[in-house]
Amino acid sequence: MNILTISREFGSGGRELGKRMADLLGWDYYDREIIDAVAAEKGMDANYVNAVLERHEWWAVPITFRRSFTVSTAPNTDLLVKEKEVIERIGKSGRSCILVGRNADFFLRDYEPFRLFVCAEMEAKIRRCRERAEDGSALSDKEIERQIRRIDRSRSATRELVAGNRWGERNSYHLTVNTTDWEIRDLAPAVADFTQKFFERNSCAK
Repeated sequence: MNILTISREFGSGGRELGKRMADLLGWDYYDREIIDAVAAEKGMDANYVNAVLERHEWWAVPITFRRSFTVSTAPNTDLLVKEKEVIERIGKSGRSCILVGRNADFFLRDYEPFRLFVCAEMEAKIRRCRERAEDGSALSDKEIERQIRRIDRSRSATRELVAGNRWGERNSYHLTVNTTDWEIRDLAPAVADFTQKFFERNSCAK
């Protein structure tokens, strides 16, 4: 079993990269599926659960939360705990897979996943967001940039709560990929090949 986790800046194309790599490698792929599982087990609407977890509003959680990781008095942390449980079950399934976001690299650290971080320059992220907007994006570039920065700040705050380290810190990942000048469909085969070589090398070393 091999596990690849992808952490990514908003608009960098990390989600598309993960899906294309899963297709190339023939591995299971988890992204929105994690949210759907959390929602089903909590008896909640999946869109609501996604909105809560994407807002990352854990400012009231005590710093000891990451050590015990149990439900606290802060709002909606039970969803964060359930998300962790779902991710851990994926790890226990014994199937090779790719997980996008959700701090899966930390939750599954005992499985020694290949940890990938995807980033891009702001201009490229704005362009990618605009290209993928369902409404053609009536927002200005400045408004899109503000949204990108807000979401990335939230991801950083949740990373600090969950793992106690900085989100995007280079020492936390095996490989950082800058997608700025790349079409994701062209980049995916190269990263998939690197991923396979990573696991082959680690297998030989054991």
